[in-house]
Amino acid sequence: MSARGKSGCPINLSLELIGDRWTLLIIRDLIFAGKKHFREFLQSDEGISSRTLAERLQTLQDEGILTRSDDPTHGLKTVYRLTEAGIDLLPVLATLGAWGSKHRKADDKLARIADDLAAGGEAALEQMKAALRAEHGV
Repeated sequence: MSARGKSGCPINLSLELIGDRWTLLIIRDLIFAGKKHFREFLQSDEGISSRTLAERLQTLQDEGILTRSDDPTHGLKTVYRLTEAGIDLLPVLATLGAWGSKHRKADDKLARIADDLAAGGEAALEQMKAALRAEHGV
């Protein structure tokens, strides 16, 4: 038996999948930065390695958080898109962003984005989810 899934606790099960820094940052980039290509993820400020990125993207694909398909505009590129399960992580990231804005020394511009999304409440989250569904073809 693998180490995954030993506990049926929903928090533990979620953390087994998205509990590491890189996974959440990839999802952040898909949601907030509109990134869809491998090279775009590599260019994030945090400096993920290509090996770690490839591993995390594969895991997210295997777990149904995102899909991978050929880019119709460029034969050598792959496009990553969120699934409904991936889009459902928006409130988690919004809450983390609001917390980081309040309790950490966040970049002012990025903190304003997090604060505005948090201030908009459920309506703002649902509006953004609808936009993400349209963008990602869900």
